[in-house]
Amino acid sequence: MYSSQSLSSFFSFLLLLPLLANAHTCTEDFLTEVRKINITQNCNLKTLQAEFAWNFNNVSRQLEIAFGAKLDTETGWLAWGLNPQAPRMVGTRTLIGIKHPNGSLEVNKYNITAFTKLGCPLLPTDNIGLDVRNFSFEYLLNIRYYMIRATILLPKEYNYSSANVVWQIGEAAADRVPFMHPRNLKNFDSAETIDLVSHQVISYKAHPRRQLRMVHGILSIVGWGTLLPVGAIVARYFKEFPREWTRWYVFHMSCQITGYSLGTIGWGLGLWLGVQSKYYSFQTHRILGIFIFTFATIQMMALRLQPYDSDEYRVYWNMYHHFLGYSILTLISVNIFEGIKILDSKPDHVWKWTYVGLLGALGGVALLLEAYTWFKFGIEKYSRKNTNEVKPSTNNQNAGQLSGGSASQPQQKDK
Repeated sequence: MYSSQSLSSFFSFLLLLPLLANAHTCTEDFLTEVRKINITQNCNLKTLQAEFAWNFNNVSRQLEIAFGAKLDTETGWLAWGLNPQAPRMVGTRTLIGIKHPNGSLEVNKYNITAFTKLGCPLLPTDNIGLDVRNFSFEYLLNIRYYMIRATILLPKEYNYSSANVVWQIGEAAADRVPFMHPRNLKNFDSAETIDLVSHQVISYKAHPRRQLRMVHGILSIVGWGTLLPVGAIVARYFKEFPREWTRWYVFHMSCQITGYSLGTIGWGLGLWLGVQSKYYSFQTHRILGIFIFTFATIQMMALRLQPYDSDEYRVYWNMYHHFLGYSILTLISVNIFEGIKILDSKPDHVWKWTYVGLLGALGGVALLLEAYTWFKFGIEKYSRKNTNEVKPSTNNQNAGQLSGGSASQPQQKDK
């Protein structure tokens, strides 16, 4: 009872982590800058290392915003907008500031449509359905931020208690046309629903996919990326040589079955996440995942279809089983890195280096066992060679003694 309650509390804490992470206020440097322009009511730190501050008067429905972030590339752009329908890119009325290679700055208004998602150029327009005033884009030298400022009179169709705020950062533009932003989850997830008065973030309740992605990644790394390789290591080094372990098969199958089960749950969760992601997809990650599940399922059929040791085709089965197993492990590593590239866009790359450390540990153990295998093989081969050299001389000596004895016996008989 106690353990189940503890486990439930642990998973609840994990699911609340994204909410806690999003509850941070802005940095002191950005707060200092926005206070200079009298935006003091609310300030939140967002994804993409962006910061958003605002004042809102619910009587006049006047919204003052300041949105800032760093643009480290020679050309780049910042975008901030409101979507009257949902916290998503398509349908957003957007304010975009563009940084040109010569250092000049430009601001324009845009409507994000489904054609934008298809790759059509995003062209500026004055008709975005919002009354925008005091619109500017500036560089804050003290903190090396670029900042969009504007005053917006919120129309009646915009519910200020659940405003859908969308933001974005891009790295390329031509004249007044911003190009596609980087294709990772942090960019695709740069939207949320907030209460402009109470500044409460409510989008995580409506979008549990962000927590489920974490669960998908953990299950995949533990199941596919850890337990399956451990099972393969046990089968290779503890079956007969260099160390024979009587319970190797039980441990091997336990690792494979548990790893396959966890990996399959993670794979199914990934398919669901893909179906729910209507506005983007990661085809390489998806296709590799399908291949891994298919081939791993074929491998698991060895539980029932494995031939007996006495069968003539057992040697061919072993070749196929080993080749397919090592191929699956290779695909798993590639696809986990592919998933990490999608999920982990933080500068410290926690997911990436955690998995690299795990791979290094597994690889180090396998390398040590492989070296021990060859060392023991060399020792035993040398011992057998010496044994074979000693045996012929011993046999010759015994043969001479036997022939000498048989020749003397007739002489004794003659006497």
